[in-house]
Amino acid sequence: MLLRTQTNARIHLAATVVVIGAGVGFEISRIEWVAVVIAIGLVGAAEGLNSAIEAAVDLTSPEHHPTAGRAKDLAAGGVLIAALAAVVVGVLVFGPRLLALL
Repeated sequence: MLLRTQTNARIHLAATVVVIGAGVGFEISRIEWVAVVIAIGLVGAAEGLNSAIEAAVDLTSPEHHPTAGRAKDLAAGGVLIAALAAVVVGVLVFGPRLLALL
């Protein structure tokens, strides 16, 4: 359901496919895989929770309400934090390998 209804979840899935491909191609270590998998899982979980919160808010407050908007914004902020942390993991794992290619 998440991938069918949420554009951002599909974007995260596309990024996941790219990262897994890069991990295989660069032959990252087991501990690097652990970091990458945890980052992917956290972003996916945050996206799922964000979507659930948005659906629940829409159900309980179909008209615009400042508190409902704040709840949605806070949930989206959680996804942003998880995504930024995943980017940091990606830079730490893949950055040196990409720089070595230059």
